[in-house]
Amino acid sequence: MNLDLSSLRSVIAAAEQGSFRQAATVLNIKQSALSRRIRHLEGQLGVSLFERSSGGVRLTPAGASMSQAARRLFDEIDNMVRASQLADRGEAGVLRAGFGTAISTSKVRSILAEHIKAFPGITIQVTERSRGQLVAALGAGDVDVAIVAGEARQHSGLSMSLWSERIVVALSSRHPLSSNEVIDWNDLKDETILLSQWDPGSDLRNLILKKLAAPGGGPNIETWDASNEHVLGMVEAGHHVSIHCESWISPAYAGVRFREIRDASGPSHITFTACWEEHNKNPALARFLETLRHTHHPTILS
Repeated sequence: MNLDLSSLRSVIAAAEQGSFRQAATVLNIKQSALSRRIRHLEGQLGVSLFERSSGGVRLTPAGASMSQAARRLFDEIDNMVRASQLADRGEAGVLRAGFGTAISTSKVRSILAEHIKAFPGITIQVTERSRGQLVAALGAGDVDVAIVAGEARQHSGLSMSLWSERIVVALSSRHPLSSNEVIDWNDLKDETILLSQWDPGSDLRNLILKKLAAPGGGPNIETWDASNEHVLGMVEAGHHVSIHCESWISPAYAGVRFREIRDASGPSHITFTACWEEHNKNPALARFLETLRHTHHPTILS
């Protein structure tokens, strides 16, 4: 059975007005057209929807049930229309965001909180992977946007640099250098530097090699297939020193001191990058990129 929505609107209007004439005026149609709609609907259903009298009309029990159901239907239609409009504007829908393992949990929270506050209708699905895995996920369409440490050289799509973070050294509070407010790179040349293999481990390793390169030898770097949390736990226990981005500075490690590293050129930094595919037309992605631009005033790259 095909029910005409205009007939259902006529039923609702007549029920509210108690008169076919007044209902027709509200709907801006002729009374005869409204009467035909309702008679046709009654014929389809095989029931009387209104009791008609010289004083007007009133719903029968069947009509009351139909009117209530029609109101619920139109509420659902209105919700559907609003949802589609919000989705088209990127104010509702699903955003699949990938974050590199180098990004601290607190930084992820702040990025997402800013966007959710502005667009509460967006559902965000978060994935944490290595930089290489996220670039592959972008290409496969498994994530809409990836935020990684350093430059995503493997990524052939669009990207923009976001924020940069200073590089800091983490030392045990018992380490002789921990009393210094700032540490020179050369102060670390005889240290064993413990790094996570996870991102941005390779970028930090390259930076260390560049800063501490020496004729006939180089820095002593030990890499573990472990998270930054585990590496910092070992530093707290007095096991070597470690290099990190400043967002990893945390009061959770009471026995660790974080110090800025400098040389003659000043502090060292690492830049974080957002990557996405140009052909991805998800409106929720466009809105998220707007949030990143507003928050971080980034440089757009290609």
